[in-house]
Amino acid sequence: MKDATVKPRARDLGLPLPGTPGPLNAITDVPGIEVGFCTLTDPARGIRTGVTAILPRGSGPDPRPVRAGHYALNGNGEMTGTHWIDDAGTYLGPILITNTHGVGACHTAATQWMIETYADYFRTRHAWAMPVVAETYDGVLNDITRLSITPDHAMTALRSARRGPVAEGSTGGGNGMIAYEFKGGTGTSSRRVTVGGDWTVAALVQANHGIRPWLTVCGKPVGAAMPEGRLIERETGSIIVILATDAPLSPLSLRALAKRAALGIGRGGTPGGNNSGDIFLAFSTADAAAMPQVRGPVETVTQLNAEHLDPLYLAGVEAVDEAVLNAIVAGEDVPTVKPSGLVCRAIDIEKLATIFGGAIPG
Repeated sequence: MKDATVKPRARDLGLPLPGTPGPLNAITDVPGIEVGFCTLTDPARGIRTGVTAILPRGSGPDPRPVRAGHYALNGNGEMTGTHWIDDAGTYLGPILITNTHGVGACHTAATQWMIETYADYFRTRHAWAMPVVAETYDGVLNDITRLSITPDHAMTALRSARRGPVAEGSTGGGNGMIAYEFKGGTGTSSRRVTVGGDWTVAALVQANHGIRPWLTVCGKPVGAAMPEGRLIERETGSIIVILATDAPLSPLSLRALAKRAALGIGRGGTPGGNNSGDIFLAFSTADAAAMPQVRGPVETVTQLNAEHLDPLYLAGVEAVDEAVLNAIVAGEDVPTVKPSGLVCRAIDIEKLATIFGGAIPG
């Protein structure tokens, strides 16, 4: 029997989404990736926030970096650690996503987690941690001035990380987020693609961006068809996109993949507003080499030819677009904190399905 408490995802509503997803249609379709959450909800105190943790190589004790590249469409936001990613082309450790005022607490927890998890490496070498922590602003649905996020909350998210299905909507850092003036939050999707081998490209987003008139779903002006319950006149949110793949890509190609996240969110209608922090990171788990400090002076690297990567770029665009839709479809009605007395509505999934000639599965 179908669990009536589990909401359908965007693809379940009959939306004509292109591409072939992986078995979970989630970032955890990339082998080895684990995702965890800590979700804080206390309506009496105006608290609705949390932390999302992504472990690119799980929680094993052997420190092995991933190749990475990053891109900021609009920099009104934060993603720590990206200066070194730009220079080194690699990254070690977890990725945390939270609210704007929780970055410091999450950075402390990520550093602690790395010291504990890679204990031998930190004990025997002058090792340093430079975690990636990203944020979006949840101050409409959460009293962000309370500074509710602590290192313990971030550590809970890290220690809860698992493989398998990924919860969406008001989970982890997505708990207090709004997308196109509907309840937004955490969303994920994946694509299978063949380029010199069979690979997965997947996205996880923290969707907190856009205004209603912009919302476009599979080419249709859905926002214009659902004008009720608007909250703002001007975009004030952001979106973080994490793209992951097991394809062997160079850091330059991963930066190019990260850029394609801009096209993915653009399919949903956003032009990238001035007040929106639209920041993207792409990484590959393909090269499981040890830390560069313990490797020899000559390296042989396998990577896909950039001339053949268009199918991967398309897969990234499609996965990001669907991940945003999954975040919105998973939403529920939530009262606002500032201004008080309003309600951020969930998208009407029955109406959304009807627009595309579908129906909510029974």
